[in-house]
Amino acid sequence: MNQSTPARDVLRGTCRWLARLGVSPLAEVTLSGGRRADILGIDAAGRITLVEIKVSLGDLRGDQKWTTYLDHCERYFWAVPPGFPTSDLETQAYRPHETGLLIADRFDAEILRDAPWRPLNAARRKAITLAFARRAAQRWLASVDPEALAAEIE
Repeated sequence: MNQSTPARDVLRGTCRWLARLGVSPLAEVTLSGGRRADILGIDAAGRITLVEIKVSLGDLRGDQKWTTYLDHCERYFWAVPPGFPTSDLETQAYRPHETGLLIADRFDAEILRDAPWRPLNAARRKAITLAFARRAAQRWLASVDPEALAAEIE
């Protein structure tokens, strides 16, 4: 992962928080259309949570694609490090009525604003869940046998 230390810390703390809630997180998951979610998680009921990490105002303000992520999850959170100025995330441009807000460090995350659940249609949920499972399995295989995926490509 080519992330800065603050982004890695937010990722780690957010994943710990999700896992404690019974959500299995996976980082950097490619979605339909080639977009990549910072964290995608699935709980035991099959509900999908997406978390977008922001560590700078420039990154937040320059992200014009984030709204497309709402079609790939049933709950959406922003995750930012301690001290991050969150006033932008309270404006209508960032849909505070549709998105949650987490403050995260390397050890944990805390909810500043909970995210509402919005159901996905069954076909979309199935497609996202299958892509998530395949990605997780490929990562596991690469960790135990890095040559296996190369052989699959040939």
